[in-house]
Amino acid sequence: MASNPTYEQSKQVAEASREAEWRLPSFGKELFLGDFRLDLIHPQPKLDPESVERGEAFLRRLRAFLTERVDPLQIEAEARIPDDVIQGLKDLGALGMKIPAEYGGLGLSQVYYNKALALAGTWHSSISTLLSAHQSIGLPEPLRHFGSEAQKREWLPKLASDHVSAFLLTEPDVGSDPARMSCTAVPTEDGTGYRINGVKLWATNGAIADVVVVMAVVPKSEGHRGGITAFICPCDREGVTIEHRNAFMGLRGIENSATVLEDVFVPEENLIGREGEGLKIALTTLNTGRLALPAICVGVGKWATKVVREWGNERVQWGQPVGKHDAVAQKIAFIAASAFGLEAMLDVASRLADEKRADIRIEAAIAKLYASEMGWKITDELVQVRGGRGYETADSLEARGERGVPVEQVMRDMRINRIFEGSTEIMHLLIAREAVDQHLEVAGEILEGDGDLRQKAGVAVQAAKFYARWLPQLAVGEGQKPGAFDEFGELATHLRFAERSSRKLARSTFYAMSRWQAKLEKRQAFLGRIVDIGAELFAISSACVYARTLGTQEASELADVFCQQSRRRVDDLFGALWANDDDANHALALRVLDGAHTWIEDGIADPAEARARD
Repeated sequence: MASNPTYEQSKQVAEASREAEWRLPSFGKELFLGDFRLDLIHPQPKLDPESVERGEAFLRRLRAFLTERVDPLQIEAEARIPDDVIQGLKDLGALGMKIPAEYGGLGLSQVYYNKALALAGTWHSSISTLLSAHQSIGLPEPLRHFGSEAQKREWLPKLASDHVSAFLLTEPDVGSDPARMSCTAVPTEDGTGYRINGVKLWATNGAIADVVVVMAVVPKSEGHRGGITAFICPCDREGVTIEHRNAFMGLRGIENSATVLEDVFVPEENLIGREGEGLKIALTTLNTGRLALPAICVGVGKWATKVVREWGNERVQWGQPVGKHDAVAQKIAFIAASAFGLEAMLDVASRLADEKRADIRIEAAIAKLYASEMGWKITDELVQVRGGRGYETADSLEARGERGVPVEQVMRDMRINRIFEGSTEIMHLLIAREAVDQHLEVAGEILEGDGDLRQKAGVAVQAAKFYARWLPQLAVGEGQKPGAFDEFGELATHLRFAERSSRKLARSTFYAMSRWQAKLEKRQAFLGRIVDIGAELFAISSACVYARTLGTQEASELADVFCQQSRRRVDDLFGALWANDDDANHALALRVLDGAHTWIEDGIADPAEARARD
């Protein structure tokens, strides 16, 4: 990798690792193109009865273990998960929830794996984080998709029973820009393996892991294609050192490490896939792995609904329960409706993942983005409803003789979700890239300004043919027919809105590409709104489909209010596409970076700067 890569070099590395082909249909992909393919998510696939029975049985065992043997306040006070709790999780088989039974795991479906993470996360989020870091982005998932049969036979039984794993990708100077990766894996002269050297940062489970996935750069040489490559690395290897256990605002129980790899030997058989496929392996793993974080957010949303319902009835002010005062009632409605919307989105994406009849890379990415953002808003409103008791620690509440409701802790724990496994800003760009994939395919050389005039002329002819067919289709659709989607009853109006908005979104994207062409990728605030609109439309669609699957009036009521709230957000986002202060904000930011406004910093004292001088 280049030591200081340019923007274009970094983009080329990321682009080369994208899964470029679409072998299966995608609701999300078509949504951004203005084709509202509700048939891809409705009717929902039925849950396999045997899978349901197995999943429900595990949930009962997990619930009993958490309530009888795990003290969440102890985890919070000691900032670690006790050894006996980790051992108990191993004994339950929780490390192998997603690992197939043939390899010693429980073989739970994606639906029930998510339910388990939601349950564990409401008891203490560090437990769900440990389990998801191990199974969603740790070694089991890359092995299931890319490992050899020999690797699966050797490692999956261990990972299902007693080996905790972690994922080592991030470096002190490398976050979302893999072209800057400096950790190397140099082939040995005898050809038996590789020597890995580097430092990896923020590895969840890294401080207690038995085995890790390491992403390292293999230098290109004769017989070696080189590039970012994935390796299985047991942590008892000579040269593996846990330099530091990182501490954070929240998730105080996680074992997150800064890990030093110094001349660590890994045999050739520990290479996952082929050289140069490491980033592709990481991104593919995240396609379904990203559903773990929304599952945790769903659990918090459901728990928050319970808390505000109880507190809204219990706390009396000005002659009536606080929940009946309109200001608080609005927040309760938002929390309950959003909890349903998040569960609907997760259920739709998870059933698709289990059935494997659709490409869910966009749906999973949207679920991660949307759930982390909405989950944070839910938690913020929850703190507001609880007032001072939302800000006070659970331990302090109990010491005063009140119920130790850990709202303050949950707020700290939830904040990281907007950052890890792809920050909101990176998720916006990732999803936006997929959303314009079809346009780049038919008109990329024109938009990018690449190629000679003859090539551009040929591309222009093909692009003209595509847009001559595509653009007229965006003018009219099912959303303008009064009787469309009537099988959804009162929710049909929301689906008609989603269909109309899908076409409007596609038109808006086309207008933006016509206006800015290659410069569109730099209009990140605009692209963020495009993605957020698509996310809301997917959420509306999921809420209606899930409510129909459940088939109850209660579900329809929650879906209806959620869709009303979401539609208002969509309208606001559409308005902000073309009426905003993006240019003024960007210009001011550059001036601030240049030091033009350091005067506004007068009158402060910076403790970090003072400590650095000492």
